[in-house]
Amino acid sequence: MDLQLPDTVRRLAAGETFRFACHPGVACFTECCRELELALTPYDVLRLRRCLGLSADQFLDRYVVVEKEAAEPLPRLYLAMVDDGRASCPFVSPTGCTVYSDRPGACRIYPVGRAARLTAAGGCQALHVLLREPHCLGFAGSTSFSMAEWFADQELAAYNEANDQVMTILQHARIRSGMLLSAGQIERFLLALYDLDRFRVLVAGNEFPAAILLSDQERQVIATDDAMLLSFGIRWLRHELFGEITQVV
Repeated sequence: MDLQLPDTVRRLAAGETFRFACHPGVACFTECCRELELALTPYDVLRLRRCLGLSADQFLDRYVVVEKEAAEPLPRLYLAMVDDGRASCPFVSPTGCTVYSDRPGACRIYPVGRAARLTAAGGCQALHVLLREPHCLGFAGSTSFSMAEWFADQELAAYNEANDQVMTILQHARIRSGMLLSAGQIERFLLALYDLDRFRVLVAGNEFPAAILLSDQERQVIATDDAMLLSFGIRWLRHELFGEITQVV
């Protein structure tokens, strides 16, 4: 994966280590929570709205901005920032993040960046970089991490797994070749990935044509398991958008 990187970004080798620590004692603490565009993945929304005790539609209504440009095939969802003159995250406080245990993947992974793409064989190839932005003083920390250690420390496995599943839609060959979705397809995209409460009701309905996609055992699991429901939603969308049929037995 060849990318032209800015001066503040360099490629991170698998075994390479770096020092980093972010805590209230760092002078720039919470500064990275302001004046930013934070894209939300489906798994980010799942974790955040569960942390806040909100339904999916409540979370989307209060905290999400949906953007869809005419030339883009798919909508993008961003966290709605507070209008305080600094575009602050709605979950930042003087003492830190109020949703820290369920913070988005982009917050967890920093100062590492991860770019992933589908391979011709259907696998996933990931490139990792280290972001050394001038304003960030976390690199003065004494704790050393390898990339694997950082991912484990920040509990990123579930986030990466879910995001890689979504990538099978975002980077599908038909999307890359210029496929534009209809209004109905965009509605189904948002429903299955971001509005899991309504999607669960739809799946549970007698008229939902899930026989070719959903085993009886999986149907029981997704009745209460949001992560499994999201995984099924991704599979269902691949059928709805691209005519692909896959089934978990």
